[in-house]
Amino acid sequence: MDLTKLATERRNPDTLTIDELTTLEVIQKIHEADLGVASCITPVLKEISSVVEKVVTAFENHGRLIYIGAGTSGRLGVLDASECPPTYGTDPNLVVGVIAGGEYALQHAIEGAEDDAELGQSNLKTLNLSEKDVVVAIAASGRTPYCLGAMKYAKTKGALTAALVCSSDSPMEKLADISIPVITGPEVVTGSTRMKAGTAQKLVLNMISTGSMVRWGKVYSNLMVDVQPTNEKLVQRAKNIIIEASGATEEEAESALQEQEGNTKAAIFQLVTGVAPHEAKLQLDQHNGKLKEAIRKFTQK
Repeated sequence: MDLTKLATERRNPDTLTIDELTTLEVIQKIHEADLGVASCITPVLKEISSVVEKVVTAFENHGRLIYIGAGTSGRLGVLDASECPPTYGTDPNLVVGVIAGGEYALQHAIEGAEDDAELGQSNLKTLNLSEKDVVVAIAASGRTPYCLGAMKYAKTKGALTAALVCSSDSPMEKLADISIPVITGPEVVTGSTRMKAGTAQKLVLNMISTGSMVRWGKVYSNLMVDVQPTNEKLVQRAKNIIIEASGATEEEAESALQEQEGNTKAAIFQLVTGVAPHEAKLQLDQHNGKLKEAIRKFTQK
């Protein structure tokens, strides 16, 4: 294995003397490197869009989005998955994050786990993978055995595979049904792929999950209408969303939210259309929870 061939493992000529700089100069170097990360994603927007479309199809057919990776890549996948239930009111089993080494690896380095291809396979086996699912494997190097093992197994089950990598012509890229190579280049500190590569991965994962939720009807205009009001801040956010979407007063929004037992989307439909609380839920169910579509069809009657 020759790591020097990987762009993420090469030395960055702009930071060869970083250990001789002042604190401010060190920070400026890191900032300068980070400024170019977003532009590295531009060439693969179509590929990201393709993954999103496959994920939406999976959701509509009772399939799942499964992220899998090791180290920083795995942690980022788990992070993105864990944010979906509170933000979009999804079942925790809809978007799943799998990391080599399990929950312990979220806070502790278990670097050897990434070399275990059989572990990647067995971790997916426990999820009862099917052809309805989409598996997104994440690795800066694009060669992580854990991810390759998982991808090979996913293919035997008919699941769509995508690879989010930061190296060109990698084994994962070649194996994937859809590859997303984001070439971020050498890191400020050689080989520290939690930096530029990790930032790029986080941006892409944001696009995949957010894009999928938008296309699946979890967003009305640009409002997170399936937010779960599980604490004081989120209750107020839900009321603010209802007010923005319906033009209701705060008192009306609060009352509707209570009548709908915390269902922000149903409260909006109730206030916009003037239907009874139980009718709002029925109408949304008939349109698979797509609020804008439900309102449009109801008002056209």
